[in-house]
Amino acid sequence: MGELRRLRSLLPPELQSWVTVEPATDVTPPLITCEELGKDQVEIQVDLVRWEQLALDQRNLMFWHEVARIQNDTIPRDGWEMAALAIGLGGAVGELWVQDGLLLLLALALCGVSGFRLYKRNNGQKTLQEAIESDEKAIAIATRFGYTLPNAYKSLGSALKTLIEQTPRKRQRDRYIKRLDALKKSAAKAKERSRSDRSSGARPLY
Repeated sequence: MGELRRLRSLLPPELQSWVTVEPATDVTPPLITCEELGKDQVEIQVDLVRWEQLALDQRNLMFWHEVARIQNDTIPRDGWEMAALAIGLGGAVGELWVQDGLLLLLALALCGVSGFRLYKRNNGQKTLQEAIESDEKAIAIATRFGYTLPNAYKSLGSALKTLIEQTPRKRQRDRYIKRLDALKKSAAKAKERSRSDRSSGARPLY
């Protein structure tokens, strides 16, 4: 529980009143994830057994990645789409039986809307881009908590490398690889900006 208290202290002040940190309770939970509990309540869930195998700096940056997801408003909502899809499909089958054309169209429309929302939510490229944007924001949050820019990049990069090594599922591993590649490019750009600032006499980032 000491680690959970430590993580709560890493929440930016503006999130502390409505974001909680709890141990994961699923049988095979992800390392860390977020869940929206209500309109004004988000819970970050951590698999403490796997979590504490990471180095402290790696944990911090992975935690701030989830904080960034909350700030970017990319946490999946309450999942009404699956229920709506089931209702729509059931209604469509029922209306085929009673042959009510208008109700059949309404049921099919409900299926279409909920199916499209599910597609958007599970779109691989979209979720990858959101993860990359959250990585960028996690770096910025780390600097608010006293990290230098190079150390923030190194800590998140090493965390992603560890996850790549530990992840057996190819699809998930590929996502971590793409995030790491994007992070390397971002770090290279930040380093180049720092060199330009230094040559122009501005205060360097590095």
